[in-house]
Amino acid sequence: MAKLVILTQGLTGRTHELNVDRTTIGRVEDNMFQIAEPSVSSHHCEVHLRGSEILIRDLNSTNGTFINGEKVTESILKPGQTLRLGNVELKLDTPGAASAPAAQAAGATPPPPAPAKPRQVEPTMVIPRGVSLSELESGGRPASFDTSKEFSKKRNKAGVYFWIAASIGVLLIAGLLIYANYIIKSSPH
Repeated sequence: MAKLVILTQGLTGRTHELNVDRTTIGRVEDNMFQIAEPSVSSHHCEVHLRGSEILIRDLNSTNGTFINGEKVTESILKPGQTLRLGNVELKLDTPGAASAPAAQAAGATPPPPAPAKPRQVEPTMVIPRGVSLSELESGGRPASFDTSKEFSKKRNKAGVYFWIAASIGVLLIAGLLIYANYIIKSSPH
């Protein structure tokens, strides 16, 4: 089954299996695949399964959706390609996809995959959490990340319009009060 694997430091190894027709990805909890990272929009993109194809559709995200460095609004994601959402890089992983291109290039038929050995889990094993010291020392971004572009937050146009309308309303009320005060003072008692 196809899955998305996060490559970005600090989130490395997090995966999400694409086992439904439509998967939403974003920063908030109501997404099927939540990536709590500031450069990822609240509802960043959708992943649609269409037979053997995987379609990525950007949901008007602030920092864009990229496949192999190219900005897309809607595009097919192929095995091994890099999907970038803001500062977060993911790779599409499908069973048998890594060995097939190399074998085809060499002109040989790929050998059947070896059966996976079952991993024995001991009760004393510790599940690592958080960030390791080596990850902290190596820095926050991978060397391959393009830092030439700065990301920005969308402006809230509704908020701007609200404050303009509120300012005009306050000015009108102040004008009416001044006018009413003028009428009262100038009228004979």
